[in-house]
Amino acid sequence: MTAALFTPVTVGSLTLPNRIAVAPMCQYSADDGSATDWHLAHWMSMAMSGAAMITIEATGVERRGRITHGCFGMYSDDNEAAAQRTLLAARRVAPPGTHFGIQLAHAGRKASTHIPWQGGGTLGRHDDPWETVAPSAIPYADWHVPTALDQGRIERVTAAFVAAAQRSVRAGFDFVEVHGAHGYLLHEFLSPLSNQRGDHYGGSLDNRMRFIVEVSRAVRAALPAHVMMGARLSATDWVDGGFTIDEAVEVARALKDAGAAYICVSSGGLHPAQKMNLVPSYQVPFAERIRREAGVMTRAVGLIDDPHVANSIIADGKADMVALARAMLADPRWPWRAAAALGAPLHHVSQYARSAPLITKWVGPQAHATAA
Repeated sequence: MTAALFTPVTVGSLTLPNRIAVAPMCQYSADDGSATDWHLAHWMSMAMSGAAMITIEATGVERRGRITHGCFGMYSDDNEAAAQRTLLAARRVAPPGTHFGIQLAHAGRKASTHIPWQGGGTLGRHDDPWETVAPSAIPYADWHVPTALDQGRIERVTAAFVAAAQRSVRAGFDFVEVHGAHGYLLHEFLSPLSNQRGDHYGGSLDNRMRFIVEVSRAVRAALPAHVMMGARLSATDWVDGGFTIDEAVEVARALKDAGAAYICVSSGGLHPAQKMNLVPSYQVPFAERIRREAGVMTRAVGLIDDPHVANSIIADGKADMVALARAMLADPRWPWRAAAALGAPLHHVSQYARSAPLITKWVGPQAHATAA
């Protein structure tokens, strides 16, 4: 019997040969939003991994929507052209059935910061900072105080998401993911901790979810039928009085109605007081509940690195896909190792075929016994 992790699945317009996804991971290595040699190496490495679904990092839909000066973007002709060149190179080395997507994002009040390995935190006045925006003029910790978006600027941000989606299609991506997680702009509208507006974008959940639903509907309308759309959602803020899993189920239903074919279920990132229980698979119960109660396909993510655990998530119906981030950085051949551990065929690139016996040796015979 084929391991559940390596069974095909259809998500919207795309059929994936397995249930393994590369989660979007910021690389902080772009040149005014454009892909560089680092992205060429990184995308090609992920492309060769055998993961069926590769999601490019959080991508600013406008320049001020980037987290840092090094963040990837899709707001200029140069960004689009560089992404197209880099994606074409990645496709040349990817096994058949690999699909590439891009996560469209706006950093909101968490923008204008230093690259993490340069210290993180907000940019100083000599670091070329920029205005940050949010639903309300409430800063993240002691960072820049953001400007509350008025109706006109909300509409301009929505238009920026649409323009970035259209650029993504021209660049050749197979799917677009709307980023509503980790304390960035769309998540900021969802949470009562960061959204204290008195208009039709604040207060009730219906109002707080209005912006992400409007953006998702506009993006879906801008995409051709063959390009799938998904969304990433923080299922809880992990802070009393914040966004909750009960609310996330309702938002997931609305996003499904807006055209999202899947929800990648993450959590946190909105408030520095969050108390997260960081254990393996800690977010899987959120994915399971959203899948069951919202009736939408889900992607589980968060400290998943054991192939047997990943397989059981799919086999037990807790999620439709699993997404890996740190594990893929540590081992870009993780899907090959998972196949060997679970007794599934290794769909490696031909140039690396001679490594297959060694991968199987490293995994060891006990893995097959466990899988059985």
